[in-house]
Formats: sequence, C-alpha cells, structure tokens
Amino acid sequence: MIGNLQCVVLDCPAPSALAEFYRALLGGEVDRPDRRWSLDERWSTLHTGTGLVLCFQGVDDFRAPAWSDPERPQQFHLDVGVADLDAAQAGAVALGATLVDAGEDGRIWRIMADPAGHPFCLVRELVSR
Repeated sequence: MIGNLQCVVLDCPAPSALAEFYRALLGGEVDRPDRRWSLDERWSTLHTGTGLVLCFQGVDDFRAPAWSDPERPQQFHLDVGVADLDAAQAGAVALGATLVDAGEDGRIWRIMADPAGHPFCLVRELVSR
C-alpha cells in the first residue's frame, strides 16, 4: 500500500453550492476545519457520516460532463444506496439534481446529475431475507 484515500475531489463552478447540495443528499458537515486543506471560495468540503470526504474545487472553465457523450465523459460517478428509488429521485430533484436516465422498469438504479452536471446513480439497496 502506498497511501490512503483522503477525499474525492469534484471540479465545479461553485464549490460551496455543490457542497451544500451533497450535504442535503448525503448528510454530513460542510467545511469542517481540517488540517489537510484550507477552505476558501475556491475549495469547499463535505465530511459525511460514513467518514468519506468529498471536496469541491472551483474551476473557471468548468465543462460539465454529458451522459453518454464521449466528447464530455463522466470522468467518475458516485453510487448512492437508497431504500426507495422514487422517493430518492424526488428528493434529489427537489435539491437541484436532474434525472438523466430512468432506465427500464424494474432496473435497480437511476442516473442523475448534480447541479454542476456530474452524474451520480441512485441505487436501490437490496434487502436480504
């Protein structure tokens, strides 16, 4: 092992706004003081309850990914486990996300985009019996 993952960084045009979007979606604390980085108008963070840290870096010439467009690839995406896809989709849309691909009936995921255009998937958590 060479190192430990500290965070996942998302480029975006408005770091604090995107941090607030993901706080409302995932919970956690925006811009918690952390000796690993400094916070300013070009850098915002979200410490989630699971220990994952998302960081949001301001980019002047940000070009949002476009789902299924090789000229503007997704670059990465997050999978968010949910109990109810319909309720999760409605909640994400209310926060400013957009539905990118609802897929076929019976599929256990929906592809969404955050307010800056980054794709993420809502994935129905399977309950074992």
